[in-house]
Amino acid sequence: MNDVGRVLGADALKHERARAKARGEVFVFTNGCFDLLHRGHIELLKAAKALGDLLAVGLNSDKSGRRIKGRYRPLVSQDDRAVTLAAVRYVDFVVIFEEDTPERIISLLKPDILVKGSDYQPEEIVGRREVEAAGGRVVRVPIYGGLSTRRLMAEIGRRCKDMAGEASDTE
Repeated sequence: MNDVGRVLGADALKHERARAKARGEVFVFTNGCFDLLHRGHIELLKAAKALGDLLAVGLNSDKSGRRIKGRYRPLVSQDDRAVTLAAVRYVDFVVIFEEDTPERIISLLKPDILVKGSDYQPEEIVGRREVEAAGGRVVRVPIYGGLSTRRLMAEIGRRCKDMAGEASDTE
């Protein structure tokens, strides 16, 4: 299956979920914006995949990402983020959702395991009740090195400002 073929709509992913369940496979779900993909994201995906057989990633659309992250985000389009995520070896499927939270898609899929970073408290995890009510569990994984897209963007901004200053010094 090519990477673009791994980016599915909700109904197609629901079908894949049903197939996994029939085969007795553990279906894992996580979600996020995954704007500037960095090692923290990769470590989260790796940990999530290690918990089961198939990993589906819910990806905030451009509109929902903008609503929750701010008007300048996401930096990378939803289509580019989806293809990039689908190319990560730990990811089996990607689904883009328009809502601010993945509650609808989690309710539709009822994954065996829902994964979020340890920066979320259990009561803050959207979909927790639906997953647990269906007999699944929620797993919080450690955040690798405190990495975040916000910190990465701030560092890029500082370096660009320093580079601009250096350029004007040499003129």
